[in-house]
Amino acid sequence: MPQDDRNTLEVLKSELNFVKRGRYGRFPREPWRAQLFLEDSPTCMNYDCKENQTPCAECLLMQFVPANKYGEKHPCRHIPLTSDGQTLFQMYRGGTEQEIEEALAIWLEREIAKLENVESPASLSA
Repeated sequence: MPQDDRNTLEVLKSELNFVKRGRYGRFPREPWRAQLFLEDSPTCMNYDCKENQTPCAECLLMQFVPANKYGEKHPCRHIPLTSDGQTLFQMYRGGTEQEIEEALAIWLEREIAKLENVESPASLSA
């Protein structure tokens, strides 16, 4: 499975910071296209990489992708973000950029809290 050696908690925190700072706004070099959440940020191992891309199967985000979506071209688009299982793939078809950004931020906050509880020594004594 993932061979991405980055720290999951740190990557999710960085992504949340990226979202909250409005970094998914239109890029000056590509103002004609909407940004792709997770893919158009430093969270993606292939961010700004046109050649020699790393397979998505090696990304640490794969731990959040349902097993039946591992083979998709962009598996991170299939991570369930909302309580009812909405994914980026689904939200791109019917959600606004603001709705997607909010759903992603909430998901990131939830996953960060889970990881912090697992890694926290206080959680071991509770």
